[in-house]
Amino acid sequence: MTTPDDSQLVFDKDGVRLTVEDAVATVTLTNPAKRNAQSPALWRALTEAGRSLPGSVRIVVLRGEGKSFSAGLDRQAFTPEGFDGEPSFLDMARGSEADLDALIAEYQEAFTWWRRSDLVSIAAVQGHAIGAGFQLALACDLRVVAEDVQFAMRETSLGLVPDLTGTHPLVSLVGYARALEICATGRFVHADEAVRLGLANTAVPADGLDEAVRHLAAALLAAPRDAVVETKALLQGAAGRGYEEQRAAERAAQGRRLRDLAGLGD
Repeated sequence: MTTPDDSQLVFDKDGVRLTVEDAVATVTLTNPAKRNAQSPALWRALTEAGRSLPGSVRIVVLRGEGKSFSAGLDRQAFTPEGFDGEPSFLDMARGSEADLDALIAEYQEAFTWWRRSDLVSIAAVQGHAIGAGFQLALACDLRVVAEDVQFAMRETSLGLVPDLTGTHPLVSLVGYARALEICATGRFVHADEAVRLGLANTAVPADGLDEAVRHLAAALLAAPRDAVVETKALLQGAAGRGYEEQRAAERAAQGRRLRDLAGLGD
């Protein structure tokens, strides 16, 4: 079965659709009526998407149908009954610390695989990207945003903390002081500021978002895969290494590339 653009449909369930066309996979949030609000079922589907990628995939594009990328956690989570078949917030709080930790860790898996070294992930973000939606965009390597984008981290305003892996990339991108201000106030960050702060690589008119992402994906695919993988790994590890350690990592990576190009690799 194929989608209208001839991409191969891998699965479509629980608000997530995964399609693959050659080296590009597209993960689409498919509940525009609820502004792509998130739930545990959606998180499990996102985790499955990461596990279902063919080995040929080099680029993963994350997008949301409709006017909003994702308005964050479905407000049903804040009701006493929560989601059908899922523990409510009250149930989670009443459980053991180990059970609570394990449950949050399971939810986080939906946000972790986007930075795999063998992939480059691009979030195409329009409209609202709030709370869990903001964190999902931050989970990707790159972000292309529409001029109507509205980022906001609202968890602190609700008495919670951002716990879906968003704090690390946020601090890495904008610094501690700005990250604290964004999280503690819950204010909106719009397109111009997002680009200025480094939250977005570029901002484009809403009707040009898909085209901008296609151009970026094509540019990323132009370089040899192994060179991109090695470069991404170098850059990901740079913040945790000292200068001399990074020099050594560069030498080792270049040695592997030269041996591979000479036909002497493993």
